[in-house]
Amino acid sequence: MIKKLLQRVFSKKDKSAKHETAKQNGRANKPADTNKNAGHSAKRIASKTHGIDRRLLSNAAVKTTEGLQKAGFEAYIVGGAVRDLLLKKRPKDFDVATDATPEQVNRVFRRSRIIGRRFRLVHVMFGDETIEVSTFRGSHLGESDENQVADSGRILRDNVFGNQEEDAVRRDFTANALYYDPATEDVLDFHNGVPDIQAGILKMIGDPVTRYREDPVRMLRAIRLSAKLGLKIDGATESPIPKLATLLNDVPPSRLFDEMLKLFLSGHAIESVIQLRKHGLHHGLLPLLDVVLEQPIGAKFVNLALKNTDARVLAEKPVSPGFFFATLLWHEVLVAWQRYQKQGNRPIPALHMAMTEVSDIQAEKLAIHKRYSTTMKEIWGLQPRFEMRVGKRPFGLLEHPRYRAAYDFLLLRCESGEVPMELGEWWTKFAESHADERLTLLKNLPAGNQTESKPRRRRRRKPPSQ
Repeated sequence: MIKKLLQRVFSKKDKSAKHETAKQNGRANKPADTNKNAGHSAKRIASKTHGIDRRLLSNAAVKTTEGLQKAGFEAYIVGGAVRDLLLKKRPKDFDVATDATPEQVNRVFRRSRIIGRRFRLVHVMFGDETIEVSTFRGSHLGESDENQVADSGRILRDNVFGNQEEDAVRRDFTANALYYDPATEDVLDFHNGVPDIQAGILKMIGDPVTRYREDPVRMLRAIRLSAKLGLKIDGATESPIPKLATLLNDVPPSRLFDEMLKLFLSGHAIESVIQLRKHGLHHGLLPLLDVVLEQPIGAKFVNLALKNTDARVLAEKPVSPGFFFATLLWHEVLVAWQRYQKQGNRPIPALHMAMTEVSDIQAEKLAIHKRYSTTMKEIWGLQPRFEMRVGKRPFGLLEHPRYRAAYDFLLLRCESGEVPMELGEWWTKFAESHADERLTLLKNLPAGNQTESKPRRRRRRKPPSQ
């Protein structure tokens, strides 16, 4: 018993010494004024005023801030998570900002890893949840920094650490420059973000023209957040967007693609498309948006797909990006499929030729990840099989790994009028029926609906040479 007591006493002393050492090391590895002004220009809002419900917090995010604070560092839940908490919504992602460097964060948490090149971050893992931790960012216009900004004003490199006040200035909108401390339950507001949220306004920090030139993607983010959160874009924030829309041409395609994907999978895709069009963010600037808008034949199909996607996101059901792209590009595939059949190709080979053609053309414009394009092609490739309702083929299709996605795709085709509604209704009954009922459904099909492809001729094997 005495031995255990001594171990507890000395272990506490060791931990305190480690925390103090970490704190001193953290201060030594940063500029002298890193925390000098932190919080001085911020309004401190108490829990009884902001009303954040702690039940909406992520345990992993709270443990991350606690771990860093115990090690002697400052740590806050930041950005969109705080904004959503103030709007009484449960955030999907929680980010943490700290004055600790990535290496120091990595040493505090055993299950963590440093990621990123443009700006180093740390992913801290708690079970199946990952918290992204960033070090406070400073100004990219330091005296020792060269070639940080392009001629257009776009920031090229910003791997600069700073203090909390500088970090708040670097954030895009006032609603995102908020810092929540789970330990004190206070919100630090540097740019009147809380009053703006309460007034339903989305406002840019600093001069909007300069901020859009620094990062043109902020224009897309303004549209997405406005549609998603129901916030009205502030007049000064909104007015420069049409004039600066061409700046998006300088953004790397992969980054543009990721931002557009967030927009279409936000749960408010239809409203976002309307707003993008209103602000002149189309006509060649955003290839993915061009695909959505320029669908004279499949406009109804694409609108149904967007509506379906929004409904699934808002119902917190999973949404497959591969399925989404399959819907956007389907009518391009249809046109090519019909062309190849007119050239004398059989239906199935013609479909695969059309799929390859459309995928290759769009790969250059949209930079679709391979994992999405594979799903997309599988969904397309299964569509003809829904019309082959004879023998064992329907049973085999039910067992296919992509059956459910392909079936949902078929229902969209039925609803848009591309194929008879009877086909979708039949497959719904067939999937929900028992074995005997399925046989009855197959027997009762009208003769014209039992589509069967012609059997392939077996090739004769050449006799082995003597």
